[in-house]
Amino acid sequence: MLREKYHPNAFLSNIKNIKRGLKARTSVLTALEKGSADASTIAKGVELHYNVVMHHLKLLMNEGIVVRKGSKPHVWTLTGMGQKRLVGTG
Repeated sequence: MLREKYHPNAFLSNIKNIKRGLKARTSVLTALEKGSADASTIAKGVELHYNVVMHHLKLLMNEGIVVRKGSKPHVWTLTGMGQKRLVGTG
């Protein structure tokens, strides 16, 4: 069975996509697929530093893949734009 290594939306067009960034964005996107959350909750769930999560959320926001809502703490959610997964995550 095919297994994907990175989330399809982890690849961004405006930056150089290195392995560390792809892994971090894949973790963040996978967490957001389970439901909207604030950056602190995402950071705890994916075991990344808060600043790393914020950096990648802002990159994803610039690409239109995620959007933040509400006042602080902002809740981040997927927009539905970008590539869709072709294989299951399980």
